[in-house]
Amino acid sequence: MKLSVIGCGAMGGSMVEGWLKTDIIKPADITAADPYEGSLSKFSGTGITTTTDNNLAAKDKDIVCVVVKPWLVEQVLGGIKNSLSEKQTLIVVAAGVSLEKVKSVVGNEISVVLCIPNTAIAVKASMTFIVPDNNITPEQLAVVESLFNSTGSCMKVAENQLSAATVLASCGIAYAMRYVRAASEGGVQLGFKADAAKDIVLQTVKGAVELLQASGNHPEAEIDKVTTPGGLTIRGLNAMEQNGFSNAVIRGLLA
Repeated sequence: MKLSVIGCGAMGGSMVEGWLKTDIIKPADITAADPYEGSLSKFSGTGITTTTDNNLAAKDKDIVCVVVKPWLVEQVLGGIKNSLSEKQTLIVVAAGVSLEKVKSVVGNEISVVLCIPNTAIAVKASMTFIVPDNNITPEQLAVVESLFNSTGSCMKVAENQLSAATVLASCGIAYAMRYVRAASEGGVQLGFKADAAKDIVLQTVKGAVELLQASGNHPEAEIDKVTTPGGLTIRGLNAMEQNGFSNAVIRGLLA
């Protein structure tokens, strides 16, 4: 399998970093393309091919990933459409871009997958959503799913769910980090040094995630286990709710 990533900014670069940490594809079979050589310099010595020529990156690859800002998608796809073939799978990573828009540029014969990962793909911990078009064969879909499952977890969704999925996972990683920041600042106020407070919060969040994944329980079921009557935990939870914690999270997602 030969794969290219066109656009190696924050997201595209993270995708390459993640796949370099897996055994699913050899570095020699990865091509990274970007108009700015500075975006490619971090891959020096990794064994992948780097280029500033998008058409060179698109030719003769099994999978071509276009990972650019939404307003650049049409321009970049238009520039490589003559280098694409019906045998390839085109993965487009750009929020708010529809299958219809992509097809209007590259043609209906090209197999297309819309994809939204998050930057945790760099450490093989992304929540990635995919929307395949009707041209995708079961074999092509299996390859795409295996690529993104190798760097976290992959979920196929309907196209009309992709915006909500982006909020929960792609935007959501920033919201989770904002909680980590707030809790770390609280830890400093409680008397810990900043680095120690951050480490405590990170391990606590990691533990909460792994506990929920292992048990399959609703979060409230696990919360009930640690909220003793009149205890510290319930006091803290109630104070957070009085200050709009859950409502603030939901309003942020809806915004």
